[in-house]
Amino acid sequence: MENHPPVRVERRPVTEDESRRANGPDWDRYADEYQSTHGEFLGDIGFVWGPEGLTEAEAGVLGDVAGRDVLEVGSGAGQCSRWVRSQGGRAYGLDLSFRQLQHSRRIDQDTGVVVPSVLGTATALPFADDSFDVVFCSFGALQFVSDIADAVAETARVLRPRGRYAFSITHPTRWMFPDDPSEAGLVASQSYWDRTPYVEVDDATGRVSYVEHHRTLGDWVGLLAGHGFVITDLLEPEWPEHHDRVWGGWSATRGQYTPGTAIFGARLG
Repeated sequence: MENHPPVRVERRPVTEDESRRANGPDWDRYADEYQSTHGEFLGDIGFVWGPEGLTEAEAGVLGDVAGRDVLEVGSGAGQCSRWVRSQGGRAYGLDLSFRQLQHSRRIDQDTGVVVPSVLGTATALPFADDSFDVVFCSFGALQFVSDIADAVAETARVLRPRGRYAFSITHPTRWMFPDDPSEAGLVASQSYWDRTPYVEVDDATGRVSYVEHHRTLGDWVGLLAGHGFVITDLLEPEWPEHHDRVWGGWSATRGQYTPGTAIFGARLG
């Protein structure tokens, strides 16, 4: 496990620039540990929507991807995109972390299933209008973006008419509770309507080192509808029986009482 610098936790507004400058380097530092810890669970050619282990093969939120142009925003090591390619889709990846994209390249070489990927941000997708049939994000970029309306607008721009959009996020109700996998994480301690971002500040430098943003369910509905999307799916996976994995604040202890993940599916127009 890596040694992380001491940080202090705050709840305060941050700009898109602060979010980007914090989260890109943070994922570069964390990428090796993340892939070592979670890589087997994710699978080199696997599409998992969240810590509960629900797969796209089970959920079917994207629909048939064969022959379709697909973009994964916040693609990490490209596991989900590699699964899409195994199903006949033309999947491409985009991530803010160069180190995550290096892991993607490593798995490309190991598996022979290559995911062309670029370094970039969800708020300024480096693709032409009407380039993709499907855009998705599995616990990727969206929670780390301040200017979320720009990210949704960019998705709408690069999608073709009636294109599919799907993403998974920390379930918005989870923001009421401490990020603790034990029973202490079942006691509400924060207002659901407090959208102030979670911020970690490096004690040594005073710089913001990590940011995560919260939106309510109503916020997400309004964002999607406001950019021309029709919501087709809202999944809240239950914690599977005998699933004993602990992933950050996700665990069987909490999962039997409250949802940890929300998966949205939508259609453009």
